[in-house]
Amino acid sequence: MSQPPSQAKRANSRVMQQAKSGTARAALLGASDGLVTNISLILGVAGAGAGPQVIQVAGFASLIAGALSMAVGEYISMRGQVELLSGILKLEREQLHSNPDEVHTALHEILEADGVAAKTAHRASLEVAADPEKAMAMYARGKLGINPEELGSVWGSAGSSLVMFSIGAFVPLLPWLLTSGPTAIWLSIGLSAIGALAIGSYLAYTAGSRMLHSALRQLLVLIIAASATYLIGRLFGTQIS
Repeated sequence: MSQPPSQAKRANSRVMQQAKSGTARAALLGASDGLVTNISLILGVAGAGAGPQVIQVAGFASLIAGALSMAVGEYISMRGQVELLSGILKLEREQLHSNPDEVHTALHEILEADGVAAKTAHRASLEVAADPEKAMAMYARGKLGINPEELGSVWGSAGSSLVMFSIGAFVPLLPWLLTSGPTAIWLSIGLSAIGALAIGSYLAYTAGSRMLHSALRQLLVLIIAASATYLIGRLFGTQIS
């Protein structure tokens, strides 16, 4: 059953806001990384002949270390992005303040580029230029491609990355808390495959691309990574006690 147009627009608006803030990107990346990282590690350790307790410890260690690493990485990345964009906006604001004539010219060009008639653009640019904040907001969006109100959410990105990595990493670890041996291995593989398909499908949904193609691509990445570590574990055949 399809959503009413108003609900669909609100849902799309929320997705766009999250994407611009970096939260959605960090969440999807975190979930995907957590899933791929832990199924790869678990199968690698299991392939080396480790017992269930060792796999549990390794899985939880990977979950905690990976989640914290992803969160710190996202925090540093988004903090750098926000500071860089803020610096650009500050410099441009100073230049616009010292050259009011350029403000009007720039706004006029932006409006004309958007298809506004020359006379209308002239009047509108004069009106907007009278308000420094509105002028700066229009200039930033039209000339710099920056929305001053949406520079990115530092803590939102870090938090979503930490939580979603943990969830993704817990999926292949869950069977080892309930069973062991080949059963746990196949359950880990099955749950991870479902998770990969779900992540790929959601990526396609938000991007408006082919869902099956995106889901299978995500699954293929997981299979390649997990197979490689499992084969390496089998190759070394290290018994971990």
